[in-house]
Amino acid sequence: MVLINHLLRRILAFNLMGSGAFLVLVGLAQRLDVADPVPQAMVLTGIVVAVAATALALALVRKLHALSGQLELPDDVDA
Repeated sequence: MVLINHLLRRILAFNLMGSGAFLVLVGLAQRLDVADPVPQAMVLTGIVVAVAATALALALVRKLHALSGQLELPDDVDA
């Protein structure tokens, strides 16, 4: 994910990794056919935070695109 230059692909990769973590947590919460509500509540909270973070990231990418016309971060140039 760190090596991806395209910002939308980077956001998509981050969301995919987060969804995988949420699936693992929900799967671990189901023990002996009884659902544990605490991990489920944590996953639900995590989903809400992930949606908010994704919206913020997309807004920043849109602003960067409006200012520079690019969807990639500029390279660092040491002066």
